[in-house]
Amino acid sequence: MSCPFCSIPADRVLVESPTVAAFFDTFPITDGHTLVVPRQHVSSIYELSAPEQSELWEVVAKVRALLIERFRVDSLNIGANDGLAAGQTIAHAHVHVIPRRPGDVPDPRGGIRWIIADKARYWS
Repeated sequence: MSCPFCSIPADRVLVESPTVAAFFDTFPITDGHTLVVPRQHVSSIYELSAPEQSELWEVVAKVRALLIERFRVDSLNIGANDGLAAGQTIAHAHVHVIPRRPGDVPDPRGGIRWIIADKARYWS
């Protein structure tokens, strides 16, 4: 099976650099959900060189700014699923940039801690 991130059409790219492309997620969990993907096919962002990792995070910052402006949000979740046990379903490294809005969930406290829901409520 071919990698869906290795053949993103140019017209879907929102932000890019020589080694990174960003585009809206095909299965977004909210309006503006964007993926930032290295052009090099690697499973983990930590397989990239330090300069490539730096460029990836620079594109994440540009995407963050674009989403704040375009979607008028001031909160985002930014993260990566690194490995099968972490929920990575496509074996091509990518960073999710997900705009958040007041009321999109009943109680947003804990943010990414809800990945393991039984341990998320540290404030209880």
